[in-house]
Amino acid sequence: MAVGQQIGYTRVSSADQNNARQLDGLKLDRVFADKASGKDTNRPQLEAALGFVREGDTLIVHSMDRLARNLSDLKTIVLELTRRGVAVKFVKESLTFTGEDNAMSNLLLNVMGAFAEFERSLIKERQREGIAIAKAKGDVYRGRMPSLTAEKAEALRSRIAAGESKAALAREFGISRATVYNYESATA
Repeated sequence: MAVGQQIGYTRVSSADQNNARQLDGLKLDRVFADKASGKDTNRPQLEAALGFVREGDTLIVHSMDRLARNLSDLKTIVLELTRRGVAVKFVKESLTFTGEDNAMSNLLLNVMGAFAEFERSLIKERQREGIAIAKAKGDVYRGRMPSLTAEKAEALRSRIAAGESKAALAREFGISRATVYNYESATA
């Protein structure tokens, strides 16, 4: 395999979390960073990273649960990349997959991936329990509070309609680009 670029991928679940420590100290040619849930692979920077890497490159991720929170997605991504000649390295687990992996590394991928999936299930279970307790107490569960007031949301929609850059608007309003798109598609 030819020596290629060292490509980093980081992910945190929410916009207020910091992903800087995930690959701190590593020499990387490029880093793709998502601020999104790992519940599925529908993440803009993950898609960009998967499209960017080429044969001989290495995709470096802090840990398996940063790449995927379910075993099926994790295995699919790793298999797809290694078939293309891209190595996948998980720093925390000290594992690298090249497509010529041994039985032990494949076992570890399955076990560690299953733990990531289990952890996500526990999080969802605790969330459901918390909502049920709030409802039982008579509290009205409203879900997550909106990022913007109604006035700011309307201003944002107007500026989007005027053609302003969504990335610039996200920075100005202190929200993620995904949230900008959500406000754009929401009815007023």
